[in-house]
This record gives sequence, C-alpha cells and structure tokens, in this order.
Amino acid sequence: MAKLKGFEFWKNTLKEARFVVAPMVDQSELAWRLLSRRHGAHLCYTPMLHAQVFVRDANYRRENLYNEVCEEDRPLITQFCANDPEVFIKAALLAQDYCDAIDLNLGCPQMIAKRGHYGVFLQDEWELLEKMVKVANEKLSVPITCKIRVFKEIEKTVHYAQMLEKAGCQLLTVHGRTKDQKGAMTGIASWEHIKAVRKAVNIPVFANGNIQHLSDVERCIQETGVQGVMSAEGNLHNPALFEGRSPPVWEMAEEYLEVVKQHPPCTLSYVRAHLFKLWHHTLQIHQDLREELAKVKTLEALADISKQLRLRCQEEIAKGKDVEEKESSLPFPHWICQPYIRPAPKEPVANGNSQGSEVKKMVCQKRALEDSDGTADTLSKNKQKKRSRNPNKNFCPEQKPKYIKCEQCGNPKGNKCVFNLCRGCCKKKAYKEVADCPSHGLRFKTNAEKRKAEDERKEDERNCSSPQPLTELQELSNAQAQL
Repeated sequence: MAKLKGFEFWKNTLKEARFVVAPMVDQSELAWRLLSRRHGAHLCYTPMLHAQVFVRDANYRRENLYNEVCEEDRPLITQFCANDPEVFIKAALLAQDYCDAIDLNLGCPQMIAKRGHYGVFLQDEWELLEKMVKVANEKLSVPITCKIRVFKEIEKTVHYAQMLEKAGCQLLTVHGRTKDQKGAMTGIASWEHIKAVRKAVNIPVFANGNIQHLSDVERCIQETGVQGVMSAEGNLHNPALFEGRSPPVWEMAEEYLEVVKQHPPCTLSYVRAHLFKLWHHTLQIHQDLREELAKVKTLEALADISKQLRLRCQEEIAKGKDVEEKESSLPFPHWICQPYIRPAPKEPVANGNSQGSEVKKMVCQKRALEDSDGTADTLSKNKQKKRSRNPNKNFCPEQKPKYIKCEQCGNPKGNKCVFNLCRGCCKKKAYKEVADCPSHGLRFKTNAEKRKAEDERKEDERNCSSPQPLTELQELSNAQAQL
C-alpha cells in the first residue's frame, strides 16, 4: 500500500483528528493517553524519545514504545529528538511499525535541549533540518511530521514552514511561542503566526498554545483555519478538556489510577507527577498531604493520598465551603479540574521617573541562571534546595568542570579511560577486545588470564594424580625382583 501524504494521511490514517494530546516528556505515557482518549482526544503523541538512546538501548525501546502497544491507543505518533540524519533514520525505522507517523521535535526550548543541541535549538540550521526530513520522507513507510516554534517575524516563520513542507513534512504542528517564551516568561502564544503558516502551506496544520478550555479550541480553529488543536498543560490539569467538562479532580485521578493498574508497568514518578498536576490547586491548601505525596514509594500509597484529598474536599463541600471558594482567584472551587495560570512576573513601580522604561525592560528579561557569586536570592528554587543540602555547592559555570565527550556516543568520557570512552562504550569495547580499563573497573583481560592459569593448574594436577607409564628400566628391575 502506498504511503499516504498530507491531507489524505490526516483524513484516512488520523481520521480527521481535531483534538490532539501533545508529546510530553514523562507525561504522555500509555495510561495517560488512554485516559485522554476516553475523554475526547482523537490523536495522541508519545513522550519525546531520544533517537540516539533509542537506537543503542533495547531496554529503552521496550520500556518507551514496544511494551506500550495497545489497540485502543491509535492513531499514535512517535516523536523523536535528534540532530543527526543517520541516527534519526535508524531510530525511526525501529519505531515505524508501532505507530502511524514519526514526528521530529523542533520545539523543545528547555536547557537540556540546548545542551544536547536538539529541539528548538536547531531552528536556524535549515540545511540540516531539510536533509533530516527529506531522508525520512524517502526511507520511512509512515509519514514524517514536525513540531516547531515560531520566530519573532511572521515572514521568517512562514518560510521555515514552507522549507519543511518542501523537504517532505506531511503534517506540521505550530506552537505559537518563540524559543525564549518559557517558564515565567511563557506569555501568550501568537495565533497570527499560526494563521499565516496555515495559509502558506498545503499540508495539515495543528495549532498549539493558549488552550485552556474547549471554547479555546473552537475559537482557535475558527481564527486560524487549522485542522486540529494540540493541548499540553491544559490536558494535564483537565484530561476531560476536549469533552468540554470540568469534572471533580478525584473523578479523573481515580480513573487514571485504574487505567494504570490495567496497563502495567507504569513508572511511579509519572503517576506522582500526574497527581501533582491534577490536585495542584487543592495541594496549595492541604500542604501536609502535598509532602506525603512527594514521599510515598508505592502506587497504593499514592492512591491512598488521592483518596484522603477526596475525603477532605467532600467534607468542605458538606460544610458549604464551596460558596467561599467562589470568592477566591480561581474560576471554580479548587477541587474542580481547571487550568493553571502562570503568574506574570512582578513589575516594580518606576515612581514616574525617567528610568521607568529601563525598569520595565529589566523585568521582561529572563533571570540569569546564576550570577558570579551564586547568591541565594538569584538561584532557582531547585538550586536553593541543593544549596541547603550542600552549603559548599558551587553553581558558578566558570568553575564547573569541563567534560570531554566520549568518542562514540557523546556522553562524558572517563577521565582516565584507556579508550577515551564513557563507561557504557568502554565496557562493550573492553569485552570485545578482552582488555582492561582500570579507570572503569573493568578486568576482562585479567580475569581471562586468571581463568587460563587456573585451567592450566587443574590440568597439571590431573596429570600428577594419574598413574605414570613404567620405563623399560623399571620393568626390568621389577622382573628381577620377582625372580
């Protein structure tokens, strides 16, 4: 059967999907995808998978894709991050039989993507991206799709999308935020950019950004003309978003936990993260259970804490506290599934002086990762926690050790490795060549020599214990003695 392209692929394979669950690292796992599909999602993506790890690690392939094969979980698109065409194609070929399309992540703005040189940090390398998409379109049996972020300029964003379409991209998801719009500086996604892309290309387009309710989905489709709308954070806080419902949190939490039990195994950290998202507003009030939720080590214990939260909420409802809750800043009582709105950065008062514009500009800038002396007031909350555990910990980037990369996989190599490799690659090479690497504690050659010496010793012992044949002189002596 010929590979479907563009709108034929969207209509026949994806069944004209309009409501889409985004690829989310450690969050869009099988159980969450199934829950989302039960509540209106037409199409789901896997979490972003690292192409290089997917190629070299069979366990990674099983745990993140092969073991999650499920008839209910279709249509499904597998997303990879990659920066090497050859590695990307190898990973995609290993995954194509388990999904309906392969997606190239060109939108991740996180620091880990910057260090690994993938995601949105490839958006200026058009020649590389064109090659990756073109080769994938030629060699894969399923369509290749892309998820991108926009440039500040609409015109440049349009040219970017057209380049990907020309290279062979069959469906494009456009997140209407730039590379720098993340964390506290997330801001509003630009539907104008998405609308311009939709008009300029002849392939299906999904919009991503500003989706908190079903009404946002409908409005986005009307204003931009896209074929579908993708939700990430909105879906995490309310998996019934595409149904247009805002159910009690415990309803979604209990159903999710039931799906987890029906489709094991599911990593405990994923389940915990989902419960933190679902119960986010309630946990701001019941801090004691927040601490417990962070500490417990079993699925049963997580379910028990979710049950305790439900009982506390139902007690509040019985006492009529839902009326009081309506007066809070939340649109619904805290026990109702609803979006989380990031607070805007606080804007200091300029007191009417001429420095007002400069102050405002400073507020809009990203916070530095750390300043020269690493003082606590400029550190992130995560780094402050690390500092509390280890007061001597240094966050100054200039004083951090510079790691030399492994010659084979790019991970940090062992400082004294005889092969100049990381431990994983060193182990494979040392085993193949029967060699030692004292730096990584590998003793294949030494152990082989010990086994050989032991075998020789045993052979000598066997030879000594067996009766020796008599010489002619000994036989003559024995005959004379008998006479």
